[in-house]
Amino acid sequence: MGTPLIQTVDLVKYFNTKRGPLHAVDHVNLSIEKGQTLGVVGESGCGKSTLGRTILRLIEPTSGQVLYNGEDIVKYSAKQMKEMRKKMQIIFQDPFTSLNPRMSVSEIIAEPMITTKYCTDKKERLERVFRLMETVGLAERFINSYPHELDGGRRQRIGIARALAVAPEFIVCDEPVSALDVSIQAQILNLMMDLQDNMGLTYMFVTHNLSVIKHISSNIAVMYLGQCVEFAPTQELFDHPEHPYTQALLNAIPIASLKHRKKLEIIKGEVTSPINPKPGCRFADRCPYATAKCREEGLKLQEISKGHFVACRLHEK
Repeated sequence: MGTPLIQTVDLVKYFNTKRGPLHAVDHVNLSIEKGQTLGVVGESGCGKSTLGRTILRLIEPTSGQVLYNGEDIVKYSAKQMKEMRKKMQIIFQDPFTSLNPRMSVSEIIAEPMITTKYCTDKKERLERVFRLMETVGLAERFINSYPHELDGGRRQRIGIARALAVAPEFIVCDEPVSALDVSIQAQILNLMMDLQDNMGLTYMFVTHNLSVIKHISSNIAVMYLGQCVEFAPTQELFDHPEHPYTQALLNAIPIASLKHRKKLEIIKGEVTSPINPKPGCRFADRCPYATAKCREEGLKLQEISKGHFVACRLHEK
């Protein structure tokens, strides 16, 4: 296996607060192979979106490395990063607030091409806008429409077309379907999978919905309070979840059946503050298996089977 397209090495992002540094992303090590999808899951506030934006350098990391084809882009200048923007894009969560209400569909999709000088000829740019609209399933008649005139599904298709405008290789998908109706969610997910197959795209798919992540991801990273606590191929994680937090997340997935009801096990205890967190496992106060050692000293990800990593003393070697 060659060099991963995206790799993070001890990536850290802290935000300064009056009470001390908030550990949003804390020494995260991940890799994404070209053409694959890494799903990043966890509760709200666990650092998933911050991780994605830090990888893209929309937010500057506190420390660590972000390797793109083996090159550390954290060291890149603003001019170098402007070129990198052609290769790395993002689809935002809310298609209404992420689109400029004063710009038409054609202007929104064309904007990245103008900003990065990807396509300087006006006629060619308009032709590419039409092709992108067709690719994402937007009818030509919407070319001069404004975001408020369209429904959520069409707005998100604009967001996808905008991300594809400069022919990127890697796209961070920041909960792109969570603001949509369930039927529209399926359409957008299928569209994104088709685009990946046709264009060889690499995704980092951020979501709190495990059913969605199972449908689209090659591998899954589970985050808790800024740290990655488990990483595994998708089917392996669903079949053999090893971290107590992962087990709790999977247990919370509802089953649409009256015959196969399951008893929901509520995670007890208070969520640890991400501001100046205590040493040890951050899930210890909510974990039924926690020992005194868990609260004293944290544990890094360890490989327990091929491609399956977990940070838990239950699996300490």
